[in-house]
Amino acid sequence: MRHVIALDVGGTGMKAALVGAGPAPGAPPVLLHQTRRATGRERGAEAVVTSILDLAAELRAYGERHFGVPPAAAGVAVPGIVDSGRGIAVYAANLGWRDVPLRALLAERLDGVPVALGHDVRTGGLAEGRVGAGRGADRFLFVALGTGIAGAIGVDGRVEAGAHGFAGEIGHIVVRPGGLPCPCGQRGCLERFASAAAVSEAWAEAAGDPGADAADCAKAVESGDPRAAAVWQRAVDALADGLVTALTLLDPRTLIVGGGLAEAGDTLFAPLRAAVEHRVTFQKVPAIVPAALGDTAGCLGAGLMAWDLLTPTTPTAPKAPSEVTT
Repeated sequence: MRHVIALDVGGTGMKAALVGAGPAPGAPPVLLHQTRRATGRERGAEAVVTSILDLAAELRAYGERHFGVPPAAAGVAVPGIVDSGRGIAVYAANLGWRDVPLRALLAERLDGVPVALGHDVRTGGLAEGRVGAGRGADRFLFVALGTGIAGAIGVDGRVEAGAHGFAGEIGHIVVRPGGLPCPCGQRGCLERFASAAAVSEAWAEAAGDPGADAADCAKAVESGDPRAAAVWQRAVDALADGLVTALTLLDPRTLIVGGGLAEAGDTLFAPLRAAVEHRVTFQKVPAIVPAALGDTAGCLGAGLMAWDLLTPTTPTAPKAPSEVTT
């Protein structure tokens, strides 16, 4: 069975899969086999790269044993700054690497198969847009609300990386000029007010509990705590300001919101939809929907990137992906 390798590299762990083509042209990919490994980042950047290469080689061997052929291609998603065109993992603070020629290293380890390298959020956004919550939408914006905030701009089944690989960095739109300093060097960035980390920090202070986090804040909102409601609304207002800026520029048909903060469900989406609708004037409000693929999005997106290397056009997938084995 023809298949590709998919790797989703995170700060502490890696998710990996062998991904088969969908059962029909245009159908979603199929996860044939999945596994997880630690990155080994405590041993340094070289150890992380070695872990990635070793896992890819392990998947190659597994595919040959179980499906009779080696992988036809590979896709890998990594955090940080990524030069997809040159196949270089430029920088990742949480992995400690700089200017790693990851595409070339993987291609060499996998006996010359084509390899696609992508940014983790854009790769997850590719999957959500093409076969997840945004399937069928010709224009979508995916926003991940995690420790930081990042996004992916989707056009006709593909994700726009930008001229220099920075497209979609919505977390660094300034929504509160002169506000809290951001590690990027600006003040008042969206992710300093509306990320899961920002909500955790604000709620821990308001609650007087250093261990409180964003999930605790959401539960407190649901129980009617006015302090939590105030923290939550400040985050929602900042998020709506950033999103309306993005909607004005991009005019997406679907806005997909994922990441840890989105796990609050209607506690987030109900006030967020209301806040966005309150702010727009001439803009069209897109469908604002939760991400659908969970933690499989990265592997599915990496698999889609790999399959795209083998096909002249991007398939349109009308259904959600299926899983064969785990």
